[in-house]
Amino acid sequence: MTHITTTAVTKPAFRRQPSGLDTLFIEVNKALEVLSGASQATRPNPAGEPDITDAGLNESEKKHVAGLMRVNHVGEVCAQALYRGQSIMCKDPQIRQVLLHAAEEEVDHLSWCHGRLGELKSHTSLLNPLWYAGSFTLGVMASVAGVPKNLGFMAETERQVEQHLESHLASLPEQDERSRKIVTQMRDDEIGHRTTAEVNGAEELPVPVKQAMRFMSKIMTTLAYRL
Repeated sequence: MTHITTTAVTKPAFRRQPSGLDTLFIEVNKALEVLSGASQATRPNPAGEPDITDAGLNESEKKHVAGLMRVNHVGEVCAQALYRGQSIMCKDPQIRQVLLHAAEEEVDHLSWCHGRLGELKSHTSLLNPLWYAGSFTLGVMASVAGVPKNLGFMAETERQVEQHLESHLASLPEQDERSRKIVTQMRDDEIGHRTTAEVNGAEELPVPVKQAMRFMSKIMTTLAYRL
């Protein structure tokens, strides 16, 4: 009798690729998480434990600091939307991870700014849904333009954010060490994001595009300081 030995063939595990509807649900959930303030930092707050007294700041200074931190919070809302919009159409898996990693670090900034506004008994921008939607749209447009321009948009965005944060450090009251520590760490992280984009092949954006970005940023910061 002839014995036939059979070898079991292991079939590759089936992995369902996310559909367009899946992606939509993921992005809507992320937007709601950001806009509701539910996002949690993964790194310790550079300012340390919460302080609800803010000794040394008068009411006028608290109002000014709150305005600046609200602007910074809006910037982080926009960063989440931008990076997720830029990653969603990115064809290069490595660059997509670069964008998503930067977005993860921006969640820390978002949480720190949100917490600082709470300490100051102030509020986040009433226009955050508008900022998020507009920024997500811009991110998708940058992504469609191709990887070099996508990274160029990231680099220029971070460059302009660095400048905003530097101006905030100059404007914050000297005795407000909590806000200054948060803003300093944010600035250092943004420098890292810009450098990463440049190292990975960011393309310099045309001057008119840079100017348009500055104009839009000016409108956003002016409104966010008050609203």
